Amino acid sequence: MKQSCDVLIVGGGPAGLAAAIALRRRGADVLLADSQRPPIDKACGEGLMPDALFELAQLGVVPRPNDGAPFIGIRFADGHSTVSATFDRDSSNGTSKTGLGVRRLTLHNLLMEYARNVGVRMLWGAPVVLSVSAPPTVQSKPCAYRWIIGADGHASRVRSWAALDDRRLRHRRFGFRAHYRIRPWSEYVEVHWAAAGQAYITPLSQEEICVAVVTSSREVRLQDIIDSVPLLRAKLSGLQCITSERGAITTTTRLRRVTRGNIALLGDASGSVDAITGEGLAISFRQARLLADAIGSNNLDSYASKHVTTLRLPQAMASAMLLMDRRPGLRSHALRALSAYPKLFQKMLRVHLHDGSLRNRR
Repeated sequence: MKQSCDVLIVGGGPAGLAAAIALRRRGADVLLADSQRPPIDKACGEGLMPDALFELAQLGVVPRPNDGAPFIGIRFADGHSTVSATFDRDSSNGTSKTGLGVRRLTLHNLLMEYARNVGVRMLWGAPVVLSVSAPPTVQSKPCAYRWIIGADGHASRVRSWAALDDRRLRHRRFGFRAHYRIRPWSEYVEVHWAAAGQAYITPLSQEEICVAVVTSSREVRLQDIIDSVPLLRAKLSGLQCITSERGAITTTTRLRRVTRGNIALLGDASGSVDAITGEGLAISFRQARLLADAIGSNNLDSYASKHVTTLRLPQAMASAMLLMDRRPGLRSHALRALSAYPKLFQKMLRVHLHDGSLRNRR
């Protein structure tokens, strides 16, 4: 028996689910398939910035208050200097914007729930077999489709199958994540800069935090960086992780093309940005809406042209911050300067979240 759909999405992570929701809301018959079974976890900092929450809201997805814990801004620290910036106020109602710390498993369940409610067909534990000489098969059945979307991550099989795997790898680092049962000591997502990398502390509830580290060294692990930061060593001393440590690779990559014929790439499959920016999910959600608009207009060229803009600023910001990672003297000088002029850090955060520019904001 043959399966058929308007859009076949390969990959059921947040990017694939966001695209499925956006397309289904436009009336497309969407079939999403993934070889894993939900919920699908991934090592990440688990902080949704205000722009990510905005993009989710445009898809109709609004996290519930008990899904996570709010945070009011970002704080950088290196043991000598500390600087904080809060998110801007919402011009529509005057309230302060916040981010949301939410477990990756919780986010995945939330997206699945919304996808199910709008009528997305989802097949889990269902690998998609791609061949150059035969139609794709899902659960051993041929699948007829008008469009196919590769949302299957860094090692995308759809990208290779479509001959779009002409990537430029700019940076590759290693990330690790665990959870601790402790009352958050800050309303910010804290980024602690250490010699071997960065540690991100994100509040997830009134009694739980996420600790994620990113490093360029293959030998460094989560506990190594925690031990190298006096504040974290003191706060977490004697505490046991309440989840097992999980690792992942984070990259900054760029592709020459993200579409070919009726094939499009999305999320990390279409290019990526280092986790240091915290913008990976916001980028994927933004791309999902752009792709739905393009397919609705029967024109993937518009997606290809706009896709470039979704990565340009985050990759530029990642390059600047990774330069600080590689050059301790520059990092120390930059953090001292920012702590002396916190309004500059505030402006940088606005730019990072597409809330303004250094040229026209004062």
